[in-house]
Amino acid sequence: MKPETLAIHAGNLYETNTKDVTAPINLSTTFLRDKDGGYSGGHMYSRVSNPNRTALEKVLANLEKGVDACAFSSGNTAGMTLFQALKPGSHIIAPDDMYWGFKKQLQTIFADTLEIDFVDLTDTENLHNFIKKNTVLIWIETPSNPLLKITDVSAVANIAKQHGLTLACDSTFASPSLQNPITLGADIVMHSSTKYIGGHSDVLGGILITAAHNELWKKIRNIQQIGGAVPSPFDCFLLVRSIKTLPYRMQGHSENGMALAKYLDQHPSVDTVYYPGLSQHPQHEIAKKQMSSFGGMLSILVKGGVEDAVRVVNKVKLFAQATSLGGVESLIEHRASVEGPDTKTPQNLIRISAGLEHIDDLIADIDQALSS
Repeated sequence: MKPETLAIHAGNLYETNTKDVTAPINLSTTFLRDKDGGYSGGHMYSRVSNPNRTALEKVLANLEKGVDACAFSSGNTAGMTLFQALKPGSHIIAPDDMYWGFKKQLQTIFADTLEIDFVDLTDTENLHNFIKKNTVLIWIETPSNPLLKITDVSAVANIAKQHGLTLACDSTFASPSLQNPITLGADIVMHSSTKYIGGHSDVLGGILITAAHNELWKKIRNIQQIGGAVPSPFDCFLLVRSIKTLPYRMQGHSENGMALAKYLDQHPSVDTVYYPGLSQHPQHEIAKKQMSSFGGMLSILVKGGVEDAVRVVNKVKLFAQATSLGGVESLIEHRASVEGPDTKTPQNLIRISAGLEHIDDLIADIDQALSS
């Protein structure tokens, strides 16, 4: 089935006596045992599994062309679970432009247990130089946050397979509607489901999807079920509900993202636009090859310094100055001030999440902020 159909139907579980078309919210924390001690209803305890979480994991595994999925209480928890599943002393290769929350995890929480190199993964030939005897994982992020770098998933997957390494891809900026890393050779896909998957800035969550039921996946599932950092039934219900409109929302986000990028690329107050849909983007051809559209995320460098960037985000009226992305409302932020004093993000960079408002209104708002 096509993504639009999967998004609507793959999360439906017709298990109740009333045969609900939409899965109801199941708040029970525990489930009845049979006389023989079994669980014919399929669930034992809600930390281990729950009907709403099963529905969420099923639909996202289908959308990402994987065989299974694990849902978590946040995107950070999803990524952290994969890192926890690695043996102490393992070496990870990660991107130099990377979501700061994951980078901070690796540099602090896992600093004493894992060895990490941060590498420019747009240069796949250089990747060979960082692979060591204890390398077990290549973590890529495409498009990247906040510089919108594009990594050639197929090229990195080929290198990973040559060396027997696991390839994991943070595909949050793309969503399952625009990119399926598993079909390009990735072993695991990660999303912050708080973002485009949720799409309404009202639910926190994360997801890992696997291409195979292997030993690493067994460890991940064990950490999920025993550690218990799982989303609530209501959170899962909201996410499944939002996924039904995901393909169509992504069309709107992509159209507005492209229109904003083209407009800002010509604006006299903007020095650089980072958006993979623009032909001058260094990895534009790779993005065309592995994405069905280019999404709603873009970053700009305003002319001047930090004061000029902060002035712009304080002048907008329609864009909400707030952290996060992927909601129906457009968001804008001065990214370096979010990431802290050790950030490598340029001080004049503004990150934009193009929402689903009318593009004329978005352009008018960003224009008055840049021009005033």
